[in-house]
Amino acid sequence: MTRETRSTVGSAMTDAGRNPDDAGFGVYVHWPFCASKCPYCDFNSHVRHGGVDEVDFLAAYLREIDTTAARTGRRVTTSVFFGGGTPSLMSPATVAAIIERIDRHWGIAPGAEITLEANPSSVEAGRFAGYRTAGVNRVSMGVQSLSDDILRTLGRLHSAAEARAAIETARRTFERFSFDLIYARPGQTVDAWLDELEQAIALAGDHLSLYQLTIESGTPFAALHSSGKLRLPEDHAADELYAATQEMTAAAGLPGYEISNHARPGGGSQHNLLYWRYGEYAGIGAGAHGRLIIGGQRLATSAERNPEAWRARVEAHGDGLIESEVLTPAEQVDEALLMGLRLSEGLPIERLTRLGGLAPKGRALGRLTFQGMLDAAGPGRIKASAKGRMVLNELVRQLSEDLTAV
Repeated sequence: MTRETRSTVGSAMTDAGRNPDDAGFGVYVHWPFCASKCPYCDFNSHVRHGGVDEVDFLAAYLREIDTTAARTGRRVTTSVFFGGGTPSLMSPATVAAIIERIDRHWGIAPGAEITLEANPSSVEAGRFAGYRTAGVNRVSMGVQSLSDDILRTLGRLHSAAEARAAIETARRTFERFSFDLIYARPGQTVDAWLDELEQAIALAGDHLSLYQLTIESGTPFAALHSSGKLRLPEDHAADELYAATQEMTAAAGLPGYEISNHARPGGGSQHNLLYWRYGEYAGIGAGAHGRLIIGGQRLATSAERNPEAWRARVEAHGDGLIESEVLTPAEQVDEALLMGLRLSEGLPIERLTRLGGLAPKGRALGRLTFQGMLDAAGPGRIKASAKGRMVLNELVRQLSEDLTAV
C-alpha cells in the first residue's frame, strides 16, 4: 500500500458556485484489500485469505458510481485515483470497467491523470501493461525502502530487487510514475538516509513521495512503541532528516511542492493537487471520503469501512454512504487552510473568501509572519514557511481563530 493515499474544469459544470478556485473534479476509487497488513498502517485495508469475489465487488462499484453521478449531475473529470489497500490486486478488466463507467457518467477530460497505486511484487508489476490498456497513465508504487532488512522490519512482502524491477517496468510502461519511501525510522542516521535517498533519486521519474514514519493508534507499531520496544528519532533528529531531505531533492531537481511530495516542474500529482487546492471529488468504495458540491452546498461524504458491509449497503441503497454532511463556511475555510498550507505555493486568500466570506485578516497573520511561521507569497496569498509546515495544525488553529468576515 502506498501513501500518496490531489487542471481546470471544462464547460459541462452546471451547479452555481461550484469549484470556487477551478481546482477540478476528481474521482477517488478505494480498493480495500491487501495481501497482508503492514504494522505501521492504519488505512482502511483488509486481508481476505479466502479470496475476494471481484465480480460482485465490481457490480457494487459500478452501482455506486451510477448513484453518485445521479446526485452530482454531469461533470468533467480531471483525475481518477485508484487507492487502497492494494489496487494492483484488481484485475485490469475491473479497472477498465470502472474507468469506462466514470467516463460514461461524468466524462473524462482529454489528458486527465488516471493513477493506480501498486505494490512492487513481480506478479503485480507484470500486470502493468494490462492497466495501461485499461486507461491508467500513471502508477504510484509503495516501495518504502531500498533495503531488504528495512523492508522486513516494515512488514513488506517484496524485496529491494523486486522494487527496482517494478520501477523499471513502470518506466517502460507508463507516461508517468512515482514511488514512496518511508524515513525517520528507528535508529536511522542522516548519512544512512541520504545514501538511500540518493539511490531513490537515481531511480525516480518526475515524482517522489517521502514520508516520515509516524505511529498510528491501533497498529502493531503503536503497541511496540507504547511498550518501549520501538523508538523513533527524537524531534530534533527528525527535523534534521526532513531538512536534509528538502536540500537533497531540491538540488536534484525534485523540490518539495508539498510537505512530503517532490516533483520536477509539471510533475506534481494532479489528483492530490486537487485535494490540496480544495477541489471537488467523489469517493467510491469502502471507506472512501468525498467532497461534493450539490445545490451550492459542499458536502463531506464518507462510506462504510467494512468491505462486505459496504457492498451490502450499495446493494440495498445504491451507495455505501454512512455520512453526508453539509460543511459550514468556517469548516470549509479550516479544511482549505489545512490543505492549502501543505503546498509550497500556498493558497490565495480569495479562495477562502469565495468559500464562505471568511478569511484570516487580523492579528494572526502579522504575528505568525513575525514569528517566521508564514512567508511572503505574493499579494493576496498565504504560505506556510518551512518552520510553519512542521507545526501545521497549530498554524491552522491560530489562523482559524482569527477569521474575519469580508
